Amino acid sequence: MGDHDTVRTRLRAALCADDPWTALYALDTGRPGPFADAVEEMYRSDPDRAAFGRHLIWFLKRLGEAGDEVLKRLFVERAFAPAERQDVLRAAVDRGLRLPAEALRAHAQRSPAPGPPAPELVDALGLSGDPSFAPRLGALLGDPSAPRGRAALALGRLGARAWTVPIAEGLFEVTGLDHAAFAVALELMGDRAAVPHLLRGLAEGREERVHDVHHALVRLTGRDPLLPEGARGAAYAAAVRAAWADGRTEPARPGVRDLVVDSGTRARFRVEEGAGRIRVDFDPPAPGSSWPRWGRSLTFDGKPLYRVGSVCGTCELGLSLLGWPDGEASRVAARMRGRLADLHRLDAALLADWSPVLGELATGHYRALLLDLPLERVTDPARSWWHRRAAARSPEEDESCAEEARPEDAWPSVAHLQLPTPVPGARVPATYGALLPSQPPEALDPATVARHAAAVAAGERPAAVVLGWVDDRYVEARDEERWLVGVVLDGHHRLAAYAAAGVPARVLWISCPDGGPTEDGGLEGLAELSAAYAVRE
Repeated sequence: MGDHDTVRTRLRAALCADDPWTALYALDTGRPGPFADAVEEMYRSDPDRAAFGRHLIWFLKRLGEAGDEVLKRLFVERAFAPAERQDVLRAAVDRGLRLPAEALRAHAQRSPAPGPPAPELVDALGLSGDPSFAPRLGALLGDPSAPRGRAALALGRLGARAWTVPIAEGLFEVTGLDHAAFAVALELMGDRAAVPHLLRGLAEGREERVHDVHHALVRLTGRDPLLPEGARGAAYAAAVRAAWADGRTEPARPGVRDLVVDSGTRARFRVEEGAGRIRVDFDPPAPGSSWPRWGRSLTFDGKPLYRVGSVCGTCELGLSLLGWPDGEASRVAARMRGRLADLHRLDAALLADWSPVLGELATGHYRALLLDLPLERVTDPARSWWHRRAAARSPEEDESCAEEARPEDAWPSVAHLQLPTPVPGARVPATYGALLPSQPPEALDPATVARHAAAVAAGERPAAVVLGWVDDRYVEARDEERWLVGVVLDGHHRLAAYAAAGVPARVLWISCPDGGPTEDGGLEGLAELSAAYAVRE
């Protein structure tokens, strides 16, 4: 039996299984090309398309570029019914594909549905790169029956700045997800012409709209004013309005203020107008998603380093490597190294010396902890807490989730360091800790690691610098989990030396508990981290 026949046989067996979705997911797609060809052949067969059409289209999305090319060919096929082409269009949008403008026009004309266009067609017009669609999309902004939030995002993706002011003016007329979508559309547009309208609307708009407007102002102006720590609800809205009340939109020079050393292992400070070279923030919305703000990434100089996941508190925390920064992230912290060579306590002079470096962080109220962390190096996905956490959860699992996830699907896709056990004494027993690299682990210099290992063996304690956060989850509204996640800014060689020697690693942990990826659990989690692992003074 040839390779083509083998692939077709495996594909058809999966489609005919009792649970075809699980069977398709389990197929080894390491060679996507033959599978993509087999799917296209089956989809062009009327009986197979009628029986398995939606399964085939879903499977194409798992095949990467090979599947993308098939989706493009299927969309321009005139023989398919509008409903079948709609399935293809929806999948193409989910993959962020640019479809031919003429094919999109033809599809819109053949669609029998009256009224506004389907959301996936609106998304596809925004992905097309064709500015001629802008008037049609702009006409949807004022139609309450239309997917006008999606239309605004489509205009933002097209960079159709003629519609900046209409979107900014309409921002305060829409509600809910549409309001968020209008704000995000302005961020995608990147047009400062929206700023005066945002400032005026901020002063007049309702409380629940303040967050999106503030976020858009920060993105468009580069100015990131400091807000009171812990402000929520009406207090948060009042603070945001006060921060922008003078109309100033130009960023000021970063500053580190109110530096207080609570002990040799704990300090606090605030960063005002931070440069934000390293920060966690929302990603541009995924095409096809109904949530304008959902996924987030940790970025370095604007380049995504790790996908941090959604703000959904009942979803699992999942991190994944997106790419390494241009140059080592440690250059931000390089000026710290002189005092990091043998660090035993925090003091005000030390942190004051580091103020230029700390100003590179995002605006916020920070804590600094000096810790000795027991760490183990993880190279096997099955050993990572991202996979092992499932064993600590409630035995009652939904039948839909009964299949155990593959270890490689859960972990951050890179070798990292982790606490060997959950944090002792924590309120949430499932409190896990992990340190992720900001440069390729394989790039470490063995001689430098050996030099640090010799210093550790001699009793010195060279410190690594980590930007960390606390992430609380209530998975499926059933299982509490807390994550202490850190990204190494400086000290990859030092951490490797500690892990190899089996000696707890000296770590300067810097965290912004009120401005990180999640708002819950920050101060409590940091207190637990300090109680368990603070350096003994």
